[in-house]
Amino acid sequence: MKVIIFGATGMVGQGVLRECLLDPEVERVLLVSRTPTTERHGKIREIIPHDFHDFTPIEAELDGYDACFFTLGITSVGKSEADYRRVTYDITLAAARVLSARNPDLTFVYVSGTGTDNTERGRVMWARVKGATENALLALPFSAYMFHPGVVYSVHGEKSKTRWYRVVHTLTAPLSPLLLRLLPRLLVTTEQVGRAMLTVARQGWPERFLSNRDLITAAGLPRGVSGPGEGAL
Repeated sequence: MKVIIFGATGMVGQGVLRECLLDPEVERVLLVSRTPTTERHGKIREIIPHDFHDFTPIEAELDGYDACFFTLGITSVGKSEADYRRVTYDITLAAARVLSARNPDLTFVYVSGTGTDNTERGRVMWARVKGATENALLALPFSAYMFHPGVVYSVHGEKSKTRWYRVVHTLTAPLSPLLLRLLPRLLVTTEQVGRAMLTVARQGWPERFLSNRDLITAAGLPRGVSGPGEGAL
């Protein structure tokens, strides 16, 4: 399997990259990043595009991939809707449109969030923008899946770029093993998100939207085992 990762320098992206490098079925990983990563591995190739709103200059380098794991994003705190949309919607769709044209059989996995508003009419700005992004992705001619994690915990040293998230993670880290067991509807680890992405890329999933519990279930499936039917969770 050949994989593209957008946002590998973020906390979730770091976790996804780790799982791809550990998986023997993943033979190549292309990182499309805004800043260079420090990871060095024989599977990895990295591209730093000049303009993240226009991927056509590098579209030929995006050919021949089986899956794209899109983890790039920013916090909505302190952002206007226009600024948040410019990253969350515009960059995601700029990449997705090129990828769907070059790789129509590609599986595209988008990390969204619990509470995303697919009606696009709610009062919460980030939820509306995420919902619009998901709806646009689902209209493209590839297999798109929306991940709706709750709170994501780092378990292998991955670090968030968001300061308040790092502070909260540090304060609650001693309780994280207990919290992860007690709150499976709300908490998931970076490892589980990465492993769930690989499961979905290999064999799909019965639904296009994966809840926090779906991610945990998908992460625990061995290779070649189908996911649960609709409504099984």
